[in-house]
Amino acid sequence: MMLALDTSTSAITVALLAGDEVRAERAVLDPRRHSEVLAPAIDTVLREADSTLSEVSRIAVGVGPGPFTGLRVGVVTATTLGFALGVPVHGVCSLDALAQEYAAQAAGEFVVATDARRKEVYWARYRAESAVAQRISGPEVSRPADLPAEVVTLPVAGRGPLLYPDVFARPAMPLDASGGSLGRVARRLLAAGEVLPVIPMYLRRPDVQEPGKPKSTLLPRDS
Repeated sequence: MMLALDTSTSAITVALLAGDEVRAERAVLDPRRHSEVLAPAIDTVLREADSTLSEVSRIAVGVGPGPFTGLRVGVVTATTLGFALGVPVHGVCSLDALAQEYAAQAAGEFVVATDARRKEVYWARYRAESAVAQRISGPEVSRPADLPAEVVTLPVAGRGPLLYPDVFARPAMPLDASGGSLGRVARRLLAAGEVLPVIPMYLRRPDVQEPGKPKSTLLPRDS
């Protein structure tokens, strides 16, 4: 079975899949408590599926793009569990998982835009064909007003249209990716022979950075 989890957005989501079947799933909308919510959510999903971690044969984790702190919680948890259980861990673009949910119910080109904070959005452009989302471009981080005109006129899934309704003309569902969709995307890509490294997509530098060289406090000597 596959354990799929994502903490790159406001929705902390976990799912346990047997093949493409979601045995149990949980999502909690809380953009500030990823580290507190994730472990209990994993425990809840396992109990609801009447399973244990020993039955997990692989792990899929959303690698963003997303804010540094939240994204790191999911990636560290997944890699730690993978090491402890001795199972492979696969990284999936979180926007791809959200796009797959849209593609299951619609066709044509569309955009996924999620909250990047700092009055920006993470976004990527997709084409839905035969219920599968294919990424055309992205992911990128931009101010909504700087997005290309042809992008903002397309249907837009994710929380971007809720945050910037004056920019996005055609809001669409869903708002957040689910653990089930993330797991299904991982399975499809792995079956196609793709390698899915766990490399976080931060797209910009974290707020907290190492301090530079300290300035001297000595006064210059008179010449």
